Amino acid sequence: MKTNEFFSKLSKTESDCRVRKYVLPQRVVHCDGSVCGAENMLDTAGKKSPVFEDERVQVHMNGSDCCALENKDGVKSSVIFDFGIEMHGSMRLIVKSVSPNRVNVRIRFGESVMETMSDVGEGLTAKNDHANRDFVWNVGFLSANETNESGFRFVKIDLLDDNAKLEIQSVTGVMIYRDIEFKGSFECDDELVNDIWRTSVHTTHMCMQEYLWDGIKRDRLVWIGDMQIECLTIASVFGYNEIVPKSLDLIRDITPVGTWMNGMSSYSLWWILIHYDWYMKFGSLEYLSEQSDYLLALIDVVAVLVKENGSENMPDCRFIDWPNQANPEATHAGLQGMMVMALEAGSVLASALSAVETVEKCNEALAKLKSYVPSPAGSKQAASLLAYSGVADAKKMDDEIISVGGVKGYSTFLGYHTLATKALAGNYKGALDAMKEYWGAMLSLGATSFWEDFNIDWAENAARIDEITPEGKVDVHGSYGGYCYVGYRHSFCHGWASGPVPYITRFVLGIEILEPACRKIRIRPNMSGLKHIKASYPTPFGNINIQLDEAPDGTINKIVDAPAEIEIVD
Repeated sequence: MKTNEFFSKLSKTESDCRVRKYVLPQRVVHCDGSVCGAENMLDTAGKKSPVFEDERVQVHMNGSDCCALENKDGVKSSVIFDFGIEMHGSMRLIVKSVSPNRVNVRIRFGESVMETMSDVGEGLTAKNDHANRDFVWNVGFLSANETNESGFRFVKIDLLDDNAKLEIQSVTGVMIYRDIEFKGSFECDDELVNDIWRTSVHTTHMCMQEYLWDGIKRDRLVWIGDMQIECLTIASVFGYNEIVPKSLDLIRDITPVGTWMNGMSSYSLWWILIHYDWYMKFGSLEYLSEQSDYLLALIDVVAVLVKENGSENMPDCRFIDWPNQANPEATHAGLQGMMVMALEAGSVLASALSAVETVEKCNEALAKLKSYVPSPAGSKQAASLLAYSGVADAKKMDDEIISVGGVKGYSTFLGYHTLATKALAGNYKGALDAMKEYWGAMLSLGATSFWEDFNIDWAENAARIDEITPEGKVDVHGSYGGYCYVGYRHSFCHGWASGPVPYITRFVLGIEILEPACRKIRIRPNMSGLKHIKASYPTPFGNINIQLDEAPDGTINKIVDAPAEIEIVD
């Protein structure tokens, strides 16, 4: 077989949609034992050889500045590198020489410095779930070695053998991501708000791998509940991307109607809501029609899960988010709001598909559901879902529950809905201030991506995640977490935490889609205490460009440049 014939056959298989970018360490965090030249591995070290332009990739025998680890007199050597940003990918270790002939090296990834110093085991320790982050290599001289993919920012390298020496030519992070255009943008006069926007975008972008994942370190799965916020972020920043329908279809195809997506009944509700958001944004009736049989059958199943008094009656595996898992009353209230949202969305989608009977079933169920208002049981997330769905009054929920205690009791997953409820209550500045306090606290702890969960109380006396925890300080990564995210198992890059992007889009910029495919959009901004905003918002017809300036009298000077196909209303 000729070479070109062989590659012709290969072309029939799916190719990787992602690219690789080499990232050099930005900082040496810590060294133990005998370590020389660790700073030679850094981005700031510059080109180390006139012969090789890129020593990160090609092993060679030319003399260059290396990083040497040596174990002697019973003392083991190690070094921790900081790549400067949370990323998804692998790590390349190019070895120049070893003594003796081969040596054993331990590699530990970490989303925090302290995670790189932990051991795999029970309790609060890190685990190799579901991508290895702690393993041993046996390496030889003049070798190029690359790890599996995971999520990390820090790497610790330990030389394990007694009386051994390791000379490293380069340590390189390999960021693996989708190289796509950032169409949407946001910039204002408050740099903390800008940083929260950028970090939210980066968090979701890293989760956009072959499919849309919940997080890049641990689960690396298509979780539909996580996807709702991720999809809103994608639509606001990247515009259309095939990863969304690809992921929605995957879950549909592996979940027969009558069973629940990801094993949780609420996640099937999120699937309906995502399809509504995607249809309103991009308006593809062809794609919606592909969902018709499954979508209408799923709506039929959901529409009958209502008790005579109007209470939701979703089956077991009931879930709204982790902080409320031990509060069944709050879960019930949250599911009440979710059912209303899902059936309202289902009614719109069924109408677009001319499924008159399904529309009637939705409306009958909605009439019952809206007559019943359960107590949110003190939960800010349950109160948010009740208010966002229109079941409960937003101002009442904000005054009596959400604003009480400030951002105590917030969660990253439903943070968007909590901020949105404050905005619906007219508390726009309070919402932006809460966003700055809650998400900003993660940034103040050194985060470069947003976390699976965060409790504002964790910030008290906490050390930064980019340092070894000093005596008297709290290791925020190893000390907290619950359920599936105890200690270092906690994901520090979780797409559902990117709620600030859709919040800013919908309630600060005031962008509301009124007709499918963005053919009619209301733009009713609220500066929320900001003085200047410049933003762009992608649509199927091109970007809407927006500039907002607050005048001395408090009015907003608004400049909107939109494609001709879009009707803009105030």
